[in-house]
Amino acid sequence: MKTVIIFCVISLYVAAGHGEREWWRTMSLYQIYPRSFKDSNGDGVGDLKGIKSKLNHLPESNIDAFWVSPIYPSPMVDFGYDISNFVDIDPIFGTIQDFEDLLDTAHNMSLKMIMDLVPNHSSDKHEWFQKSLQNIEPYTDYYVWRNGTVLENGTVVPPNNWVSVFAGSAWTWRMERQAYYLHQFAPEQPDLNFNNENVVREMQDVMRFWLNKGVDGFRVDAILHLCEDDRFLDEPLSGDTNNPNDYGYTVKTFTKDQPKTYEIVKGWSEVLKEYEDSKVMMMEAYTDIPMTMKYYEAGASFPFNFGMITDANKSSTAEDFKKLIDRWMSNMPTGAAANWVVGNHDKPRLVTRFGSKRARAVTLMTLLLPGVSVTYNGEEIGMEDTWVSWEDTKDPQGCNAGHNRFEQMSRDPARSPFQWDNTTSAGFSANPKTWLPINDNYKTINLATEKEQINSYYNFYKAMSWLKKAPFVVNGNLTTTVLNNRVLLISRETAEDGSVIAVLNLSNKAEYVNLSQFDNVSCGLNLYYATDGSNLVPGESLEKPTTSWGIRKYVEMISAIELGLYDLVRDYYNIFG
Repeated sequence: MKTVIIFCVISLYVAAGHGEREWWRTMSLYQIYPRSFKDSNGDGVGDLKGIKSKLNHLPESNIDAFWVSPIYPSPMVDFGYDISNFVDIDPIFGTIQDFEDLLDTAHNMSLKMIMDLVPNHSSDKHEWFQKSLQNIEPYTDYYVWRNGTVLENGTVVPPNNWVSVFAGSAWTWRMERQAYYLHQFAPEQPDLNFNNENVVREMQDVMRFWLNKGVDGFRVDAILHLCEDDRFLDEPLSGDTNNPNDYGYTVKTFTKDQPKTYEIVKGWSEVLKEYEDSKVMMMEAYTDIPMTMKYYEAGASFPFNFGMITDANKSSTAEDFKKLIDRWMSNMPTGAAANWVVGNHDKPRLVTRFGSKRARAVTLMTLLLPGVSVTYNGEEIGMEDTWVSWEDTKDPQGCNAGHNRFEQMSRDPARSPFQWDNTTSAGFSANPKTWLPINDNYKTINLATEKEQINSYYNFYKAMSWLKKAPFVVNGNLTTTVLNNRVLLISRETAEDGSVIAVLNLSNKAEYVNLSQFDNVSCGLNLYYATDGSNLVPGESLEKPTTSWGIRKYVEMISAIELGLYDLVRDYYNIFG
């Protein structure tokens, strides 16, 4: 299925600020996976000094803020999501001083820096767990401990049928306590007990530690797993699999989306209010729309919108995308900030899921729609998933799946190192042996090469992210329309600043659309941007004596009315040289 975009910018772009809005409401947000961003010391693993050395890439790409996946001390069973100290930096990434230098550099570039908060669990090497294991107060109940179930033959088995996200029982027996502890992820990641007020206060103090350092907020990991039903009943069977070790074996009635979770989030929002500067709190929750929207009500800045990941693919139609967009916008509380996530370190990359052509359409949607756009590092240059063999697999989710299923379950392919240029290890490291393999396509898909190519994925992304800051995108009303059942039209319009219309052909053939219903496209247009193979040249005048336009296959272009927009078009064109 082929994707075509016609993009029309209409009326005058005048300088305008965001007024008194919180800075995060319309930001371009960038996720940095630190192990894979830039290695500064040649050990094959990315680090804080590496991030600092490449930080100028973000403002050059019109990014406003970035969040860094966990950089805390960790045994690295789950590559940083098993934390042994919530208030320090793992030596593999650097030191607290390196962190402070990075934060200062970011702020000097007018970038906001956001930390990854992982409250659901710690590492089993954390001091709290070690003391809980030994029944040392006040840590005895910092984690979720339960007696086992005794069978008729005297065998002791786990308290219930709860299953770990990483497969197998969510309970592990410890002889020292003569009890089982809960871990919704790996056994090395015991769940914290948020029914214990000491734990609630501890996590609030963790937040204050980093906020006092000057960070601008948090992305909160795995929030839907934070609390469990304290009756500890068996969960109902799903019927999807007969294997009791598969995560999908049960319906997560008692281990997800519990009411107590939203109370805890409310407490965290109060912590953020202790600080004069506006802070952001973003929630990671793969759950249904009603439960997701409750995070707004609980005081989160916004819960991540994963619809473009979970409910869209290469076969999605214009109507499918319209439904995804309208679903979020119609369910979101009035006055709340929308957001659009198209990739992260847990899911296959955008181009892998959609293909390069259609990925551009999805990228354009996320940058043109209201609110926050979220870009996972590498997706601004069109990086693809990397083949990672069984022998090289690191992800516990892949390893636990075994040799026959690791490809289906592993998250490693989306975590390969950033491709900066076509030199050794794609410019990521001086070491030819990196922690995960470099994608074989790095010779052609890399930032340095794409900067020199007018129609590259990166230059397309850069221009679109620049347009996102225009007043008619920041403040404009949203209209979504499906034309001919195959073409998606997205319009953003303000009375004061003008409007922008994107027309996306998501079919596999040329389409003709009637735009007569849109008064603001009644004039002739000047072409700003066109991809290779479109037979169109930037600067070409597109007269429009009629209201029907043919949309060429594979065309992606930006058009603008010459009157009042010459400076805008010129500025855009300068991006491409």
